[in-house]
Amino acid sequence: MIQHLLLAATVAALTISPASATVIGGEILRQNGTGKFVKLDTDEPFAVGNDTFNDPNLYAFDEDQNILLEDPIRVDIGGEDGQIAADTVVASHYVFFDSIAGIHIGYVDFDSAVLGIAAFQDTMGATDFLANTTVTYLGEDLRGLERGDYVWIDKDDPHRVWVYWAGSSPGDYIRVFTAKSAGAYS
Repeated sequence: MIQHLLLAATVAALTISPASATVIGGEILRQNGTGKFVKLDTDEPFAVGNDTFNDPNLYAFDEDQNILLEDPIRVDIGGEDGQIAADTVVASHYVFFDSIAGIHIGYVDFDSAVLGIAAFQDTMGATDFLANTTVTYLGEDLRGLERGDYVWIDKDDPHRVWVYWAGSSPGDYIRVFTAKSAGAYS
């Protein structure tokens, strides 16, 4: 009987699709406004950037998942010596405020440890090959953070990224790279 239960559990586990490294939650802790955290569904096409949202929410969505890097990528935060090495499997995620105005403090959680963050236009542009193909990216020359905006990886929880952003037009945008999930696609 136990062997039949173990066999059934093994078959069930093998037929379930493995999850990708994903955004699993977030929260706004302080802001001027009534925003909330929203994870966007990339199954439906949408555009991001250039004031397409213009509201007080903190957004995140998953980009390409579990890609083996052929070359190292440069990051502004994290990484080893400011980069993530070639032959590393990464999952990419986009996090942004496209708010009207005000200071925003919050966090986003991922199911895998954060390896690095692209926070400026040049590092974001250099990693666009990891973007999500169902999303239209607008105003690429205005992405990234401005003076007075901060983002950091939580020292006590490497699955969490904190943001302290002064929102204004056209918004604040970063790309977060996480490690591959234990059960993710190869």
